[in-house]
Amino acid sequence: MQEPSNSFARLKLPSSLTENLASLGFRAMTPVQEQALPVIVQGKDVIVRAKTGSGKTVAFGLGLLAGLDVRVYRVQALIVCPTRELADQVAAELRRLARRIHNLKVLTLCGGNPLGPQIGSLEHGAHIVVGTPGRLLKHLRKNTLQTDAVRTLVLDEADRMLDMGFEEDLADIIKKIPQDRQTMLFSATYPDSIEAMSAGIQRSPVSIDVTGDEAPNAVVEHFFEVAPARTRTSDDAWSENSKPDRLVALDAFLKHFRPATSLVFCNTKIDCHELAAALTQRGFCALALHGDLEQREREDVLIRFANGSVSILIATDVAARGLDIKDLAAVFNFELPTQRQIYIHRIGRTARAGSTGLAVSFFNTKQAHRLPQSAENSAEPPLTLVEFNEALLRPPIAPTMVSLCINGGRKNKLRPGDILGALTAGGSIRADDVGKINVGDHQAYVAISNGKAAIALELLSGRMKGRIFKVRALDPGSSPAPARSRVNSSNRK
Repeated sequence: MQEPSNSFARLKLPSSLTENLASLGFRAMTPVQEQALPVIVQGKDVIVRAKTGSGKTVAFGLGLLAGLDVRVYRVQALIVCPTRELADQVAAELRRLARRIHNLKVLTLCGGNPLGPQIGSLEHGAHIVVGTPGRLLKHLRKNTLQTDAVRTLVLDEADRMLDMGFEEDLADIIKKIPQDRQTMLFSATYPDSIEAMSAGIQRSPVSIDVTGDEAPNAVVEHFFEVAPARTRTSDDAWSENSKPDRLVALDAFLKHFRPATSLVFCNTKIDCHELAAALTQRGFCALALHGDLEQREREDVLIRFANGSVSILIATDVAARGLDIKDLAAVFNFELPTQRQIYIHRIGRTARAGSTGLAVSFFNTKQAHRLPQSAENSAEPPLTLVEFNEALLRPPIAPTMVSLCINGGRKNKLRPGDILGALTAGGSIRADDVGKINVGDHQAYVAISNGKAAIALELLSGRMKGRIFKVRALDPGSSPAPARSRVNSSNRK
């Protein structure tokens, strides 16, 4: 039988690996393996964008196994994973790939397991260590894990580790690894934080993206005419011949399209606060972000929106500067911006990483001249009237996560691994139920799946780091109102 052009046999791998691959039925490489493996076996650093299930474990697994010296009974490869479940899966796959390499030892070091047996296993030596950041760091600080012989470092699902708050732990781990090493970074997304991490720990990495088959970025724009002035009325009825109030129109669009996450832009901070309060009264989960929030309040709002426990963020352009929010489904211009470039910047926050996004802009007759070029040059009618059948409008989507706030942080020696370990140790909560973990100096936030919030509260109310912390669930609602004494006549942003 003729070998396929993307056959593993075409790689210069040790016979123990190629023979085992054949026995396992591996013949053709997946796209990530075909692009990454030739570079990895050359010993080059790589930064790979690939989703779960793409075959990335085989890619980095074969690469590090090919360069391993089994005669040297020391840790030569370190693989860092965000969760115990992923670490177990990676270790199992490595053992499967290395079945014909005699005396190879793969050791898993994760939280939730006793430290003593792990120390004993390390004393007997290992070639490859797979673990979670918190437990790896604990062994490094106890000097029970020696990394001076490590030649390969793999950060698997790096974006997930950053989401879970492990950035500092990863930095401390990497400091313990020899600089003369191969570093492989795998991530499903390329946020700015991943770019910054790569720049700090890799040497001329080869960038590989196997998500090219995704649909190109596309923003579906709607321009919707509303009543000439905002009217605060409880009468939500509107017909084809009458223009609705902005709030009524926004309510209808949210219930019609039901985006999982929405960023709504207002031109003033007072409008941000009032709109958040109005949407909350209508059953939406909304928070406002404006210039009068204290830094702690701003962080609270951003954390809760980014971790999925709040579905609508209402902000001014000034307050929204620097936001890097992944997977934003929709952008609403409650008020049109005064400049075309601002409009482009606003709607550019959705439809990232190959996804499709929604942009809805409300305007009145006097503001028609401020409509962007995309409205004037559209192949569709310039102003798209979306007709709603009120019977088809559905309730807003509830957030999938709940934020828990812990009254302790870095100053109390509390780390993301401690929180994750406390939640998952008993088995009633899986790592998949845990979302982003943010640890500040004096308090920490963790996002938990809606149905597991009560259990998580009970688990976190026990001892962590030898002490008991107060934990509370945060109810979604409007942010504090901007101080009117600090608002001048122009109602600054």
